[in-house]
Amino acid sequence: MAKHRRPGPPNQPSRALPRVNADELLAPYIKRRRPPMDIYRRHRAVHGGAGHLRPDEPRVLEEWDDFTYQVVGTAPDLATAQKWVNELQIGDDPAA
Repeated sequence: MAKHRRPGPPNQPSRALPRVNADELLAPYIKRRRPPMDIYRRHRAVHGGAGHLRPDEPRVLEEWDDFTYQVVGTAPDLATAQKWVNELQIGDDPAA
């Protein structure tokens, strides 16, 4: 039986777990406070369903608060919600 391996190029790190500095004394605590997949902001359709369906319907905007996602506002449509999510650059920590 062959060994199991993750899909994708072997020279790239896994994106399944957020990166944490192993030399840091508080690394276990910091790891628990990171959002899933390093996503600090997200949007959800008000009436449920897939995010790309019905782009003209309002969206709920959610932001990570070191424990769970909290509702911080609404957006009138999908384009506005995506713009809000992308305002926060990749790797920026809003708590810092």
